[in-house]
Amino acid sequence: MIEHDVAPPVVGRQENQKEDRRSYGVTFRVVALSLALAVLMGYVIPIVDRKFSNTFIGAQHLPPGAIAVLLALLLIINPVMRLIGRRFAFSRNEILTVYITCLFSCLVPGHGGENIFISGLIGPFYFANAENKWLEILLPGLKSWFSPAINANGQYNTQLVQDWYNGNGGIIPWAAWMVPLAAWSAMILASYAMLGCLSVMLRAQWSEREALSFPLLRLPLEMTEDAGHSKTGTPFFRNRMMWVGFGIAVFIQLFNGLSIYFPEVPSVPLSINSDPLFGEVPWNQFQGAPMVFWPLVVGIAYLLTSEVSFSLWFFYWFIKLQLILAYYLGFAPLTLPKAIGGAGRSFVNYQMVGAYIAYALIVVWLAREHLGHVAQRAFRRVPAKESETSEALSYPAAFWGFVLSFLFLIAWSVAAGIRLDIALMLWLAYLITAIALTRLVVEGGLLFVQQGWTPMGAAAQIFNSGPGAWLAPPSIVPASFLQSSMLVDMRSFLMPSFVQSFKLAYDQGIKPRRLLPLIALVTIVSFGMSLWMNVRLGYEVGGLQLNRWFAQGSAQQPVSAIRDLINGARDVNAFNAFWLGTGMLITYGITMARSSFLWFPLHPLGYLACLTYPMSQLWFSIFLGWLCKRLITRFGGAESYRQAVPAFLGLALGDVTMMLFWLAIDGWQGRIGHQMMPG
Repeated sequence: MIEHDVAPPVVGRQENQKEDRRSYGVTFRVVALSLALAVLMGYVIPIVDRKFSNTFIGAQHLPPGAIAVLLALLLIINPVMRLIGRRFAFSRNEILTVYITCLFSCLVPGHGGENIFISGLIGPFYFANAENKWLEILLPGLKSWFSPAINANGQYNTQLVQDWYNGNGGIIPWAAWMVPLAAWSAMILASYAMLGCLSVMLRAQWSEREALSFPLLRLPLEMTEDAGHSKTGTPFFRNRMMWVGFGIAVFIQLFNGLSIYFPEVPSVPLSINSDPLFGEVPWNQFQGAPMVFWPLVVGIAYLLTSEVSFSLWFFYWFIKLQLILAYYLGFAPLTLPKAIGGAGRSFVNYQMVGAYIAYALIVVWLAREHLGHVAQRAFRRVPAKESETSEALSYPAAFWGFVLSFLFLIAWSVAAGIRLDIALMLWLAYLITAIALTRLVVEGGLLFVQQGWTPMGAAAQIFNSGPGAWLAPPSIVPASFLQSSMLVDMRSFLMPSFVQSFKLAYDQGIKPRRLLPLIALVTIVSFGMSLWMNVRLGYEVGGLQLNRWFAQGSAQQPVSAIRDLINGARDVNAFNAFWLGTGMLITYGITMARSSFLWFPLHPLGYLACLTYPMSQLWFSIFLGWLCKRLITRFGGAESYRQAVPAFLGLALGDVTMMLFWLAIDGWQGRIGHQMMPG
């Protein structure tokens, strides 16, 4: 794809860096620190995210927890190390390696992602009752190893489920949990391996051939410039424009935080209540349009290419205007059924499904030459290129690792009772979604992502479900659990972390073959800690007291899908396939127009994100970032844009700093529900 408006380069390979051990990035002290942070994050993040429901330390692809570690290393640890001796200070690559590992140790235990499987395994049983008769469907449809709620005799383990939701003082029946946790951990870790191998295969294509901008790497790179060498701090912290942006964010969030504790302190309004604007027909078809100023998002949006930032907010309104048009064409207000698991009406939901399929195919097609070389290397038909030594894995290892991981996931799904073709559909949909959402992060700069549709819901309203249908009841029950755990809330899935890490390692000269084992260790440690904490918190404080989405909303997702699918999907008609095809054609048309016309202002990424919860929360801030960039460039030129970049990075850093400050205060005071980013 052609980049019409290229953002300033984020990194450059360090040609003159000294070849000492510290320049490799992965040193003994970095390994020790990264593993210690993995234990710490795996312990602390579940408490913050699920027990207190405060601002998430992880759960976004520029994690506040990782920025906190950078600040500690740059402003506290390194100055102390220099007092002892300059050689003891952490080098830039060591600091960036720690940051890379924090992309995993913060996201793995964070809100959303695969963490919801803990409550998802027992929640449907807790919410089952004599009226809905869900136990009659759940017990025969699941293997005994699949959930701790089912004992070895296939009976409902009532006490275990009740104790987790109501609390029992912290007495954990590990004997019942161990087998399901081991089975699900094997599946989730295999999915991590699959995404890691896929990221190795795509890194060169996305980083070098397509030269994607990777806007979320800009802040850590600027913060660490000249780290380990300068005695007076990095140039970033000496930039006055940075402190202007930093001060604006601190001023706003300081007063807003104080007003929570002291109501007499005035707050700075960050949102506009737009509901009164959309209360009457036809405007009520919009179903709301939140207008919220998130300083962090504005700062990142300023770094995006103009076509990407414009497209993100433009398509948000493009979809809403379709709802107005539908009203005038005679559709009844707010009564059209939505696709199962979708976020709107069928005709717009299926456009999104088609857009994801088309965009993933386009991404693979654009990479066909490079991926063809990877496949040839896997079968030893061509020799390795010199650049392959800079990858985290050799191409044959990445190719076969991807294939074997994918086959394991299919085998696991079949063993769980899912028919082979349905298992293939689920995991292919997972890959399609992962590729598209990763592009939204590494090119669109979105802090968190979701797709807004589910593969089983989409398939059911095209092919039907229920007795005698292709999507039949024996597969619906285990498939719904798998879908709800892996495909409903992909907010903090790991493929963007892999791609950003490999990009950073390649450009900075960090040894990737040493980095990957460290990433694997950090992932396993933080994942294990988060499992222990998620189970423990339920028995200690009661699941009903934990974050509502984690313990109740997501836990009922399998039941919701089963309820809608088991007796046959509603609203099955050929128009769903028509709208799916429409979404594919629009996505393809936008891509072709970008390639053919330099003036074309739209990017398909905006179309992918338009019908999602993240975009409903972030669109206004992205618009403000785009508007600032547009005005500064229009009246001040490219040089003024570059000079203003530190101010917007400072705005982002100041916002994250205040998140960390108020997290510490809230933890000290025991306050819950204080969120400074969308929950």
